[in-house]
Amino acid sequence: MIDVQKSELFHQLEKILGNGLTDTGDEAAFYCPFCKHHKQKLQINLLSGKCHCWVCDISSYNIPQLLRKLNISSIIVKQIADLTGTYVGKKNEKSKFVVLPKEFKLLYEKDGSIIYKHTINYLKKRQITSKQILRYNIGYCDSGIYTNRVIIPSYNKKMQLNYFVARDIFPDSTMKYKNPPAERNIIPFESLINFKHRIILTEGVFDAIAVDDNAIPLLGKVPSRELVRTIVKEKPPKIYIALDNDARKDAIKLVELMMSFNIETYLIKLDEKDPSDLGYEHFWNLVDKEQSMTFGRLMREKLNG
Repeated sequence: MIDVQKSELFHQLEKILGNGLTDTGDEAAFYCPFCKHHKQKLQINLLSGKCHCWVCDISSYNIPQLLRKLNISSIIVKQIADLTGTYVGKKNEKSKFVVLPKEFKLLYEKDGSIIYKHTINYLKKRQITSKQILRYNIGYCDSGIYTNRVIIPSYNKKMQLNYFVARDIFPDSTMKYKNPPAERNIIPFESLINFKHRIILTEGVFDAIAVDDNAIPLLGKVPSRELVRTIVKEKPPKIYIALDNDARKDAIKLVELMMSFNIETYLIKLDEKDPSDLGYEHFWNLVDKEQSMTFGRLMREKLNG
């Protein structure tokens, strides 16, 4: 890229990111819109397009990808892409990178706004405590495309964001969940998991939070390839399967899969309720009563299923 193009790119980025710093080379620095650090810690190479914040560790392979994370107009993204000669990809293409919405607010930082209060009340009804709000870094949005939603982030073992769940806090919502278009071949809540101890597999994030002790949400009824790979590698001493009753067949298949890895496996029967309805104490009372699955019992469960 010639100097004139780099200069034009720098000025275009300033319009989006605010005042920047640049040297006579290819590097430029801007204020990071994700962590909002008071210094210009977002480094962008004007030649390669690679972006990286030295504070929050957000990164992108190219500038258009960064702008997409900020929900910048597709017209502006296309202009930057044309200026840098970058292929912007298909609109519905899932990204391997995910960032929290720019409107994200932490719930442990008291706001006093109406949406803040509604979010707190919603979590109280789901028996989520202030300690869990802090532990899981739970937040919310009162504007933007995730408005009126509680945001449950997930981080990998390097403490990097790998996904988030956005759940509407109002009962009359036509779309309860609005999750990011991001890769789901991850281990949700990986930063909180110790595979050297027994683990619990649940369907959703609220179930895992209710269990609150080495619990991994599947974000559905089937584990990701990465989760299965890690279980095979780490061989946790015990695995408890706690899927909702409407996923009984999926739970039995999962039990059979875990047993094939020679892992002591338990099937938790939830009596028409999911873990988030049962609450912490009732759930663990069920766990304490359950016996490990044997081949004979597994066959009977499959026949009864």
